[in-house]
Amino acid sequence: MSMAHSHSHDHSHVHEHAAAGSSPSGKLLFAFVLTTLMMVAEVVGGAWSGSLALLADAGHMMVDALALLLALVGAWMATRPADARRSYGYGRIEVLVGFVNALSQFVLVGWIIYEAITRLMHPGEILSGTMLVVAIIGLLVNLLVLRMLHGHAHDNVNLAGASLHVLGDLLGSVAAVVAALAIRWFGWLWADPVLSLLVSLLILNSAWRLLRLSGHILLEGVPDGMDSAEVEASLRGADPSIRDVHHLHVWQLASGSRMATLHAELHEHADSAQALRAIKQVLLERFGIQHVTVQIDPGECLDQAQDCAGHGHP
Repeated sequence: MSMAHSHSHDHSHVHEHAAAGSSPSGKLLFAFVLTTLMMVAEVVGGAWSGSLALLADAGHMMVDALALLLALVGAWMATRPADARRSYGYGRIEVLVGFVNALSQFVLVGWIIYEAITRLMHPGEILSGTMLVVAIIGLLVNLLVLRMLHGHAHDNVNLAGASLHVLGDLLGSVAAVVAALAIRWFGWLWADPVLSLLVSLLILNSAWRLLRLSGHILLEGVPDGMDSAEVEASLRGADPSIRDVHHLHVWQLASGSRMATLHAELHEHADSAQALRAIKQVLLERFGIQHVTVQIDPGECLDQAQDCAGHGHP
């Protein structure tokens, strides 16, 4: 075998992934405008009625508007082609935006908890009628925005972050409606801060999940639901020409964009092109990995500085 290294690349998925990011851009822009207008309405309504639930939801919507703006910028940046300095393009910006959005939720939750405790200790008068009207309008707006974003957020950390913020707003609006009714019907002033605390806990749980997901991708961890040992075993049996597979690394460039690098040791006089095709087919069909870089080792592993033992190397 004359070639010490053989590389198989497929960059098409990177550009397809980036192009896909542009499809929800119009919806993100519309969601940003709606959220910003509703934020202003809730600030006015919350200050007028004296409702913490409305002010908390307005504060959430302020972070929300920023999250949607960042998601819009992230979707636009992801469409930029690769260049000399960033050979993989800008797709990972969506993960960075999702990570920042998750962190911002922790700050918001801290503020809500502080304000809620203060209100429980020193309750004030609340205009339940104004609070109820604004809360219902906010609920309808959040339902509309969430419906627009939901279909695109399944496998996109950027849009998942934006959807998380909108979901938090939706929960905040529900809490504001319930609190307004409780105050109007029963005079329970404590319902406003208590329901705000409940919403903050729900937001905290969702924010933690998004933080873990985006952080895992940024650390180039193995994609969720994938077992490296299973991938390696499958590759060893992909073709009779393959003697061993080691130095396997699997990660995500961005959400939904899986990549792999590995060393493949072939039997003597084996067809390297046949082995490469088999490896690519297994990785694509069984594990959804489109971008693959394979190094063919003609005998002993060439990277003596690294430990090839422990990877199935004889």
